[in-house]
Amino acid sequence: MPDSMSEQLRQDMECEGLLECFHGLKQLDKECFQVLVQADEPLTVDEIAEIVDRERSTAYRSIQRLLQSGFIKKEQVNYEQGGYYHVYSPANAEQISDSMQRMLNDWYAKMGQLIQEFEDKYERQDSEMAVES
Repeated sequence: MPDSMSEQLRQDMECEGLLECFHGLKQLDKECFQVLVQADEPLTVDEIAEIVDRERSTAYRSIQRLLQSGFIKKEQVNYEQGGYYHVYSPANAEQISDSMQRMLNDWYAKMGQLIQEFEDKYERQDSEMAVES
C-alpha cells in the first residue's frame, strides 16, 4: 500500500482495492471475499479455508475481519437433532457501497476541517511575521 495520498492517486487501483483502502483488509481477506462472491450458496469457514488453501484458524480470522467491516454476513444453520453451524455470504453490494460512500464523505469532511485548521494556523503566523517586520 502506498504511503502518501499522492502515491495512492498515481497507482492503478481495482475496485477490490477498496477493501484494503477503506478497512485495511489483507490479501487473504480479499481472496475470501471473492470466494464468497463466486459461491452459489453460503459457505462454512472450513469450506472457505479449503478453497483458499489455508488453515481453518487463518481463514476464520479473515472471515472475522470481513464480518467486522460489513462485507459479509453470517447465518446460523440448525441441525434437526440439535446443534448448529455458521455459514457466510457476501453482504448486499449496494449496502457495502453505501457504507463506503458514507465513510468517504466523513473522511472528506474531516480532511476539509484539517485543511482549514492548517490554513488558519499558518495564515496567523504569516500575519504575525508581517507585523513584526
